[in-house]
Amino acid sequence: MDIISLAREIGKEIQKDQRYLNMKLAQQNSDDDQKLQDLIGEFNLKRMAINNETQKSEQDTDKMQALNQELRHVYAQIMQNENMTAYNKAKEEMDALLQRVSAIIGQSADGEDPETTDYEQSSSCGGDCGSCGGCH
Repeated sequence: MDIISLAREIGKEIQKDQRYLNMKLAQQNSDDDQKLQDLIGEFNLKRMAINNETQKSEQDTDKMQALNQELRHVYAQIMQNENMTAYNKAKEEMDALLQRVSAIIGQSADGEDPETTDYEQSSSCGGDCGSCGGCH
């Protein structure tokens, strides 16, 4: 079996893994949650309004401040939604699995022993997703 065939086998196994199945279910639940989808739509509209305001040559600072406050409020509502919370947790678990698989492959390619090399995830998340580009 060549390397590409083995990679396809890993892909098949990943799709059988409970972490993958949990993530797909959480994603579907989030997609089906109309309140959550409405909040996400509202968030995107607020973000576009902020972008439009920043493009103006003369910005209304009071309007920008209000828009930013509204954006933060909608974001907080999104992040408190139980389906979004479940999705984020499932996604983190899936990402950790993929990072581990990738690290083992990468370290093996660097000459490490494939039987003993591994990846331990260190949590560097501060809990404030505002500056993180990985979740959404």
